[in-house]
Amino acid sequence: MTDKQAIFADRHIGPGPADVRAMLATLGVPSVETLISQAVPKSIRLDRALDLPPAASEAQALAELGEKMNRNVVLKSFIGAGYHGVHVPPVIQRNLFENPAWYTAYTPYQSEISQGRLEMLFNFQTLVSELTGLPVASASLLDEATAVAEAVGIAWRHHRSKRNDVVLAGDLHGQTLDVVRTRAEPLGIVIGADEIGAETAAVIVPWPDTYGIYGNHKDTIAKARDAGAIVIFVADPLALTLTDAPASLGADIAVGSMQRYGVPMGYGGPHAAYCAVSDALTRLMPGRLVGQSTDAHGRPGYRLALQTREQHIRRDKATSNICTAQALLANMATAYAIWHGPEGLQAIASRVNGLAARLASALGIEAALFDTVTVSVPGKAEAIAKKADEAGLLLRVIDGDRVGVTFDETSTEADLETIAGLLGTSAPAEAKSNLPGKARAAGFLTQPMFHEHRSETEMMRLLRRLADKDLALDRAMIPLGSCTMKLNAAAEMMPVSWPTVGNLHPFAPAAHSAGYRAMTDELEAWLAEITGFDAVSLQPNAGSQGEYAGLLAIRRYHLERGDADRTVCLIPSSAHGTNPASAAMAGMDVVVVKCTDDGDIDVDDLKARATQYADRLAALMITYPSTHGVFEEGVRDICAVVHEHGGQVYLDGANLNALVGLARPGDLGADVCHMNLHKTFCIPHGGGGPGVGPIGVKAHLAPFVPGHVDLGSAHAVAAAPFGSASILPITWMYIRMMGASGLKRATETAILSANYVAEKLKAHYPVLYAGRNGRVAHECILDTRVLKDSAGVTVEDIAKRLIDYGFHAPTMSWPVAGTLMVEPTESEPKKELDRFCEAMMGIALEAERVAKGEWPKDDNPLVNAPHTANEAMADEWKHAYPRSVAAFPFGDADFTAKYWPPVSRIDNVGGDRNLVCACPPVEALAS
Repeated sequence: MTDKQAIFADRHIGPGPADVRAMLATLGVPSVETLISQAVPKSIRLDRALDLPPAASEAQALAELGEKMNRNVVLKSFIGAGYHGVHVPPVIQRNLFENPAWYTAYTPYQSEISQGRLEMLFNFQTLVSELTGLPVASASLLDEATAVAEAVGIAWRHHRSKRNDVVLAGDLHGQTLDVVRTRAEPLGIVIGADEIGAETAAVIVPWPDTYGIYGNHKDTIAKARDAGAIVIFVADPLALTLTDAPASLGADIAVGSMQRYGVPMGYGGPHAAYCAVSDALTRLMPGRLVGQSTDAHGRPGYRLALQTREQHIRRDKATSNICTAQALLANMATAYAIWHGPEGLQAIASRVNGLAARLASALGIEAALFDTVTVSVPGKAEAIAKKADEAGLLLRVIDGDRVGVTFDETSTEADLETIAGLLGTSAPAEAKSNLPGKARAAGFLTQPMFHEHRSETEMMRLLRRLADKDLALDRAMIPLGSCTMKLNAAAEMMPVSWPTVGNLHPFAPAAHSAGYRAMTDELEAWLAEITGFDAVSLQPNAGSQGEYAGLLAIRRYHLERGDADRTVCLIPSSAHGTNPASAAMAGMDVVVVKCTDDGDIDVDDLKARATQYADRLAALMITYPSTHGVFEEGVRDICAVVHEHGGQVYLDGANLNALVGLARPGDLGADVCHMNLHKTFCIPHGGGGPGVGPIGVKAHLAPFVPGHVDLGSAHAVAAAPFGSASILPITWMYIRMMGASGLKRATETAILSANYVAEKLKAHYPVLYAGRNGRVAHECILDTRVLKDSAGVTVEDIAKRLIDYGFHAPTMSWPVAGTLMVEPTESEPKKELDRFCEAMMGIALEAERVAKGEWPKDDNPLVNAPHTANEAMADEWKHAYPRSVAAFPFGDADFTAKYWPPVSRIDNVGGDRNLVCACPPVEALAS
């Protein structure tokens, strides 16, 4: 390539050559290679370049991927089975789905700068609560199959793990049943028990079932009630706009997929699942929950509620290992409901139901149904499906003798006529609806949000207003340690909107998905080469699910060898909470390994625990580089100790951004590793999801990775064969455009940037951990407790004051309480790194003024942060420091560039004490 500007790595990597020279000078080293030799142990270094295709330009990569995806045969799908064609409203696609203000934000841990997406997720919870009739809904789960499995977990925990039977009241989708069984087996939960009785934890009611039929479950639900069992409804949310709410039918929990609310099928994902529960089950819920509280001035504000039940607090005792949600897709589904309103949703549902009812009438089928008609055609199903294929339609073949037809909002009169003809009949002009029970009354979704945005002007402005409340990567650096908030390049994102990527059903015939298979085959091979493993599974649709899938592979490996007693999982005390939570879900017993004062694994304690549990040792979970941001010198020896005692090594890939091109987990002794594609490999975080967490394994574990019913296997950990397939092109594009040299350069720059920040700030904040040569990996931990000791300024005060400076705070109080873990990534230019360092230095100087008594400890810009425009511009100002210091700590007073937080500090404790998770109905609208 002769045109220097055509090299994508130059666009992805922030610091230019002059910046790099200046940063190296600050560190006192002559070259990047010298710094890497000081930071990365020679014993782990890769001695060759990665075997990857040479870097392609943006145009070349897009053309190459476009050619692949054009091999997909995208026909109109009537397969159903949990996936439906949709019309994505253009105003939502352009202003939300394709908008970096929405897709580059992080999980809303800092609530004051996340009010826009928190408000939209609060609306999502309101939508779900209204549809299900249950009072509390979460901010989404990973997919429908996972949601059903999580609901079973709620019921099991509700009975304190003493009831292990789950009764199925009808036929679930095959992929759902497989995931539920995968999740149940390690815990000893029996799915499909025959009778309801004293051992029954839950009864699952498909509403409707996989064949489209609503069964009469009145007696079953009554028996469940008598036995004290939890009743779980798996309900179609579009059908719920026309039918009784599950709560009125006896549901304690309702779950399902919101995919058909304006989110493309995407060959399986990502899609938001919903979960709603009764009041009694609220604290057993998995995943994120948004609650309404108030800020320091009494204004309403949103924040994540009841976080003490989550994995990062309760670890192996958590309600789930899930540490994210499908926030971006939940927000899309909510926007779809806001755009259409209750009348519009009911109109779509009625039209879908009308098409199905007319086909059912033509075929003489009288069962209660919503959108799906299943007809028996002995010996003819394949032939009918083939003819449908030729006509541009995909039907579902069931057991070779039945055909399933599922209508959706994209279905037309012409489609109905064609399908009826293929089945040897013709549809009547109209037919009576066979929906069960009484029709839903009009008085639902009465909240103004679902009535005030019918014009595109109003909808566009709503989405802009909400986005403006948030601080995302499109505004400023997000230096979150362990989270790798790097550039999500536009060229990487473009393919996600292609119809050939978004409109394919995950269970379409293999011949129709040739482009996807070509892409996934290459991506698996590239990830295997990058990580040093023999096989890769792309199915896990979150990092937490990658952990779980990897541990299940280890568990099955031991069981296959007759080592059923190997259930002990060693986990360092510094590990992220998903590690022990995943191990517990996999049926393992967690044993904590100590860490030394310098943050490394205590090898002596590891050896002692490995010896103590030698006959029961299943695995060690280790994060590398460590959770303290250091390359541990003895990682190979650590792996060897575990192997010597019969265990396997699981390497958490959260910090893979410090390894790519320099070292490979598979070469260090790891047997399995998950890769956060939403971190190292550029899939955006989406304001709290989606994520992708594929696993790489050594050859001996390859037979035990997740399978899928659609691929003739089992043990799935996600509903679709390739998980969140439609966002895999982002990672394919990143690797294809970076090439081996670009990937290595990105890693080196990430390490350079972290060491540069540590060097600049060490005089103000001690850097807690470093390697033998005083260097950190790709992140550093700043000890902010020095400000508390001198001025009473807490780490939370610093995090909130950073908002006034225009920054998202680094990771707060993890892995060490009272500290900030900073990860600048390779994408941030030196100018932004310097701006962040200046902000942190400015905060240290402000704390010094408090320590000297210039500002009171109870009235200074740190303890009062963040400052809203309302406060800064109020007529009256009573603080001991000037307005200009509050609002413009850099002293620039640039109103055009200023980020104004919409609320001041949120009251977290008050929000949990007075839990509000949905907007109340508006009686005037209801009547």
